[in-house]
This record gives sequence, structure tokens and C-alpha cells, in this order.
Amino acid sequence: MAVLSDSDIAALIAEGALKIENYQEAHLTPNGYDVTIEEISVQSTGQRTAEGSAVVPGGSWFVIGTKEYLELPSNLVGEIWIRTSWARKGVLSSFGRIDAGFHGNLTFSAYNASKEPVELKIGDRFAQVVFEELSSTPRKSYDQRSGNYQGQRGITLSPRKDQRN
Repeated sequence: MAVLSDSDIAALIAEGALKIENYQEAHLTPNGYDVTIEEISVQSTGQRTAEGSAVVPGGSWFVIGTKEYLELPSNLVGEIWIRTSWARKGVLSSFGRIDAGFHGNLTFSAYNASKEPVELKIGDRFAQVVFEELSSTPRKSYDQRSGNYQGQRGITLSPRKDQRN
């Protein structure tokens, strides 16, 4: 697999092979794209907001939905990394890969491991997606394998459909 540079990502977007709704060139990094917060849900306080900001108490779990809606082609995967500015504040999250052929907003589960509250603002950059090309086209696309979150909009905590293995 090869990691795509900012110029590779921009070229794929220009030709329509990779689609990012709400794309902003300023969110490109040398080797990825930063996705932003559109919605925040803080379970311990019952707060769910899509405007302004949310304060996450220390020791609390929270969920973020991204503003960007991604459409990956069948030969591209995305690897998700938390921005280090959040990690430095004590925010922890476990990320993985976005499957080839996935379409949808992203939902991130995170934890404020610090003792201090953390304020998250709608529109803040939260994570970076690093795109990688597959060495060959998959036999079955994401929606054919499971597609549990295909087409999701907003925070999505449960699979949208039953698995089709």
C-alpha cells in the first residue's frame, strides 16, 4: 500500500474518484485530510449538540460525528488518526480503517482521560484520514461484505443493517 500525498488526494477529488462533501483545501495535510466535528454527544451529561461547543467532563466518554461525508472508491482505504492537539489534552480514541468503497459520515468514540474538562467546538478539526491505495481491487466491496454503516449520516452508534457475510 502507498500513502497518498496532498497532491494525490487533491487530484483524486478533482477527477471525482474520491469525494468529500464539505471539502476544504485548507484541511489537507502533507499526507492526509483533517475531518471536523459536526455533532457531539456526551453520554454522562446527556448533552447532544450541533451548534457552538460541548464541554466534556474529565473521565467521560463522548461521541463525535463528522461534517464531512466521504465516498471512497473501491481501491482506496482510509486510516484514521486523532489529531495530536486533542491527545495532548488527554483525549483518547481508538481508530481503525475506513473500508474501500465506504460512503458516509464518520462517527468517533472518544474518552477524556484527563481530570480537567475539555471543550470541543463544532467545526474543530478532530482527526486525520490518511488515504492508502490497495495493491489490487477487492473481490467484494464494503457494501457487499457488510455495509453496516454505508450511507450513514450523523452520529451512528448501531449498524444500519444486518451483516451479510
